Amino acid sequence: MSPFDQRTDKTQAMAPAEPAAQRRAVAALLVALLSLTGVLALGDPQRGVYLVAYALLAGAVAMWLAVTSLARARRSRTARPHGSAAATAIAGIGILLSSILLLAFIVLGRQMSQYGQCLSEAGTTAAQQSCQVQFTHAVNREIASLRAEEQG
Repeated sequence: MSPFDQRTDKTQAMAPAEPAAQRRAVAALLVALLSLTGVLALGDPQRGVYLVAYALLAGAVAMWLAVTSLARARRSRTARPHGSAAATAIAGIGILLSSILLLAFIVLGRQMSQYGQCLSEAGTTAAQQSCQVQFTHAVNREIASLRAEEQG
C-alpha cells in the first residue's frame, strides 16, 4: 500500500511503528551516540586503542539495531521508527571514524606509545610541547617511509 492513493489524490496515514521496532531504534540511537562519544573522547594515547575498538564495536551494534528496526517496520508496513535514520547516520560516522583511528593506531602504534609515555613523564608545559614536537617528527618520518615503500 503506497502512502499516496492516486484514485483519491489524498495521502494515506501509515500506521505508527511497532513498539518493539521503536524501542530498537531508540536503543540504536543511544548506542550510536555512545560510539561517537567514545571516538571523540580519545585522550590518553596509551589506552586509546581500547577506546577506539569499543567505539567500533558499539557503532557496529548500533548499525545492526537501526537497520533491523527499519527492516521490521518495512516488513510490517508501518512507519519508520523515530530515530532510526539518525541512528544509522551516527553509527555510520562512528564506524568510519573509529576505523580510521584504529588504522592509525596500527600504523603509528609505536609512535603513539612513545608519545603517551613522554606526556606522562612531562611535568611542565614546555616538556609537553617538546613531546608533541617529537611525536610530529616521528609521524612525519613514518609517513615518509611508507611513501618510499609505496613508490619503490
